[in-house]
Amino acid sequence: MTTDNATTPGTGHVRPEVDVRALTGLLDGEYAEIRDLVRTNLVAHAAVLDEADELGIDAFRERVREIVVELAATGQTGMGFPGEYGGGGDIGASVAAFETLAFGDLSVLVKVGVQFGLFGGAILQLGTRRHHEAHLADLITGRLMGCFAMTESGHGSNVQALGTVARYDPAAQEFVITTEGDRARKDYIGNAARHAELAVVFAQLEVGRKSVGVHAFLVPIRSGGEVVPGVRIEDDGRKMGLNGVDNGRIRFDGVRVPREALLNRFADVTADGVYESAIDNPDRRFFTMLGTLVQGRVCVGGAGINAAKVALTIATKYAVRRRQFQAAPEAEEQLLLDYGLHQRRLLPLLARTYALHFAQDVVRTQLHEAFSGTGDDPHARRLLESRAAGTKALGTWHATRVIQECREACGGAGYLTVNRFAALRSDSDVFTTFEGDNHVLLQLVAKGLLTHYASEFEDLDQLGMVRHVTGLAVETVLEKTSAHKLLERVRDLLPGGDEGDQEAGLLDPEYQIAMLRYREEHMLAGAARRLQRGIDQKRDPGAVFSQVQDHVIGVARAHVERLVLEAFTDKVRTLPEGGNKAALSLLRDLSALSVIESDRAWFMEHGRLTVQRSKAITREVNELCRKVRPLAVDLVDAWGIPPEMLRAPDLVG
Repeated sequence: MTTDNATTPGTGHVRPEVDVRALTGLLDGEYAEIRDLVRTNLVAHAAVLDEADELGIDAFRERVREIVVELAATGQTGMGFPGEYGGGGDIGASVAAFETLAFGDLSVLVKVGVQFGLFGGAILQLGTRRHHEAHLADLITGRLMGCFAMTESGHGSNVQALGTVARYDPAAQEFVITTEGDRARKDYIGNAARHAELAVVFAQLEVGRKSVGVHAFLVPIRSGGEVVPGVRIEDDGRKMGLNGVDNGRIRFDGVRVPREALLNRFADVTADGVYESAIDNPDRRFFTMLGTLVQGRVCVGGAGINAAKVALTIATKYAVRRRQFQAAPEAEEQLLLDYGLHQRRLLPLLARTYALHFAQDVVRTQLHEAFSGTGDDPHARRLLESRAAGTKALGTWHATRVIQECREACGGAGYLTVNRFAALRSDSDVFTTFEGDNHVLLQLVAKGLLTHYASEFEDLDQLGMVRHVTGLAVETVLEKTSAHKLLERVRDLLPGGDEGDQEAGLLDPEYQIAMLRYREEHMLAGAARRLQRGIDQKRDPGAVFSQVQDHVIGVARAHVERLVLEAFTDKVRTLPEGGNKAALSLLRDLSALSVIESDRAWFMEHGRLTVQRSKAITREVNELCRKVRPLAVDLVDAWGIPPEMLRAPDLVG
């Protein structure tokens, strides 16, 4: 903890006093108790960080399975399931537990996600009481291990085009599950290669020779540890990382399951072969089904953010121990973090991590409300799906960037396996593509923006989105923005005059948000115009969309960056005056101005930044880094990462 009258070296500024314990409490929020339980469990199983390097792949997989079952016995993995089956009945707590688990070995994290999030979550959200009573109690304890068989060799993001088929046989009252060609084999399926006994299988349902779309079925794939007849399983083998998770390929050769195997929350098939659903539109039914599985994206985004915290904690602590070069002939060598360039490398990323933490708080709360009955309505679900997709994309890309930068910032020591970065980088790399490729997820965000969450939202594929947007006057899209008003607001917040007052107003949160909102809404209007122009020219809607995809992704990213800044700003506003609020205000300003600086070419191209003010932003970012530097260790300590999880003896002692 810093002292009240301490000053930032070289600036004369009185620096805030950070109350680390109180800041940890703020970050842990309402789920402090469950987060502390996870921390305790992580320390109890800290040896797995060494075992990941020491054990062979088969032994490591078994060790990870053992740990997952042991964690289940503490209650931390079952928090999201109903109490009547042994769960905690708190979805928000289950996400918080998963996020915190990312401080430890990520194979354990992903195995937990597969077992309790994907497999268990699908049964909970897509099944009905008969499925819950048959399986939830056993899967919560780990007595029943399962897998989530959606992705195929030929289809990942485009789930509606899956090739596995489930045909209903009314004479036997059974579904016949068949893999139709190599492209339809289930692939990269966690838990499949060794441990899963039951699979949630997504397949095209055919009733009376008519396809009614993708549905989910419970299909046994092992009994007593042996693969059942009609099922073929291959091991995907070693991966870039996460080798404690047994990913595999599954084929089904006419496997028969009873009619009750259909997870029938949204649709059912009667004994005599009549398909029934309360949702008539097949596209809306499909997207409603997938929407119930949004928790996975929320969890992965939070896990990525917490993996970034581990990397930043190691690199920051190393940077206040390691010395290089002398500032003067007789002086002691300088600490790495006292160099302006090193501050520039790490501290904006630290600020961004705090910003994403508070953005994750928002999406977790929305998830909890949507699935706990306190805020369950279609519009809220669409907002949640969009925000979850965007936060997951930015959070996992951030993790990849942070881990690499921190590895480099630790030099040769960071390259040693013992110092954690090798595992962090290889194990987290896939976060950017599982639970949805990030670029595809940002297209989902953009679709919502362009249609303004129209009632047809669930029905619109990419071509439908193009037709919907171009069916409106572009002015209608623009009326839903306030870019023209923001232009005036931004101008009001930009003092004119000579270069000497260019820094004025930069630290005004309203200015920062207005800049990001203006960028977002200008890009949104531009994308809408391009779509309309293409259709006016009688071009194919698919070709039109393909040619504006870069604009679509840009809109989505700008939108989510604005949401992240607003979440951080809203959190800071709620805090009482004091050192922690002052410290977080510095981080908020550093995060916001770093975002503007990173895209200053756009702002200058569109007349929102002068050359002088652009230079002023760079000066202010440097100044903010100097102010944050003496707080850096307190700020990473506040994340509450157990020292045993840092596993970097050469870097942090």
